[in-house]
Amino acid sequence: MTVTGTPNTITELVGQFATASPDRLDASYHQLVRAAWDNGELTLLASPVAEEIVSRLERVDDLRKAYLAELAGLLVQAEVPDTGGPVTTVLRAELDRFLALWRGTNRQQPLYWALLYLLSHFPGDRDRVLATAREVGLDPDDQSRLERSLDELDPEAPVLGRVFPYPAAYDEMSSSEKDFDNTWIRTLSRIQIVSQWHNDIESVRGHAGAKAFYAIRHGAPTPVTPDDQPPRVAEPPDADDPALFGPHLTALRCPRCRGKLTVRQGAAECSCGTGFPITKGILNLLDSTGGSGDLLSQLATISTMSYFYEVYARPAFRRLCGMNWEDQVDHEWEQAYIAEHVRPVDGPVLDLAAGSGMWTNTLAELVGADRVIGLDIAPGPLASLRDRRPDVAAVVASAGSLPFDDASVGAVVCWDALQAFPEVAPAAIAEVGRCLRPGGSFTLYTFENAENEIYRHFLRSNRFPNHKDGLTLFDRADLEAWLAHARLEVVDAQLPGQQYIITAVKQG
Repeated sequence: MTVTGTPNTITELVGQFATASPDRLDASYHQLVRAAWDNGELTLLASPVAEEIVSRLERVDDLRKAYLAELAGLLVQAEVPDTGGPVTTVLRAELDRFLALWRGTNRQQPLYWALLYLLSHFPGDRDRVLATAREVGLDPDDQSRLERSLDELDPEAPVLGRVFPYPAAYDEMSSSEKDFDNTWIRTLSRIQIVSQWHNDIESVRGHAGAKAFYAIRHGAPTPVTPDDQPPRVAEPPDADDPALFGPHLTALRCPRCRGKLTVRQGAAECSCGTGFPITKGILNLLDSTGGSGDLLSQLATISTMSYFYEVYARPAFRRLCGMNWEDQVDHEWEQAYIAEHVRPVDGPVLDLAAGSGMWTNTLAELVGADRVIGLDIAPGPLASLRDRRPDVAAVVASAGSLPFDDASVGAVVCWDALQAFPEVAPAAIAEVGRCLRPGGSFTLYTFENAENEIYRHFLRSNRFPNHKDGLTLFDRADLEAWLAHARLEVVDAQLPGQQYIITAVKQG
């Protein structure tokens, strides 16, 4: 806990915030926040600030009420898991006032979203909060997040994971997927269960906080709309024909010795004696045993989750990380950008970190399936890619060490993926620069770190498999430096919100 200011200063800061002009309101608010809260930690003046919030709440307009409700939520969250801390005690005593205020709002008002965030922190009053939530008419996604945030942990039968984009999205899980979840949970120790539980709760509250932050400063977010999944292409007769890789053999290289590969049914081989399995049209360059058994076992675990990720999770991630709460960038916008800016020279067109192939499909329609190759480090999603585009070759390999010859690739697209492997990102961009032919385009969509410490805190509250310590994104200066070092010159940049969308060209 840090110390900032004095109690008299707190009264003055709250007074300045209450009377600030519109152009000074946000800056005045941040002065108040910094007096009580420091990057997720309370200062010694947090309790006086909480008392001032209670004192001033009825004497300010609705926008200032929304700011104060956001701050109250930040202060309570900083005391979690202690539900009886001094700040929480002060603010919980005002729960009836908060609930009454909420009943008088609607989703077009910032106060509606700020109170949703604040009220998600009082599990001891779950029934009262949820009863009011039914009155104000939450959307199903926010309703399920609120319910999870107010749940109590049952260590004997814990409900863990499946919180992003919102818990209710998983209601249609198949029995096999539920069995997989239960198997995973049974492997956890009691300490791990508690840790995962708190991470889940922190994630859903962080999402509510991010949405409130946006509403206060920019207006009400639009309801989330699932993306459309591209249709599955009818499977051609010989989808597993090794000739599928023929157009790419001039560029593909052995990851061990950088020698050329030859392909036959079921395998690719290098003159150095290393073999790699090809299973269901997927070449696994991370498996040098030459056998397909392990790859088959990994592909067999795939279910509907790739579809779920594309249709539900990805648009929610785009909204959260890109501050894209009004869907300024939507699926149609993305497709149009790729169609306009991907300009390959000779050579394969690489979908880097292709996942289950949403953008592979777009590229195949743009340049022809025989020119496209999808690459990902995970075999599972590539099985979905091959189901969708059996006329496109797929490769299991690392983005940090691309299996292509120098200056052999005609274009690279890495769309909404770089943030999934942040530690490898500098090496991945360097590899793109190495593999691209001069004049070839690199089209990139990722996300920048929030400059605002509050929104950055809400993002960091979200836990993902590749961000177990909290979600962090990229600094623009780093992205620009990596591109320049790879001799990639940016020729187009679209930077809405915190979205970093560029096309660069490899220099000769």
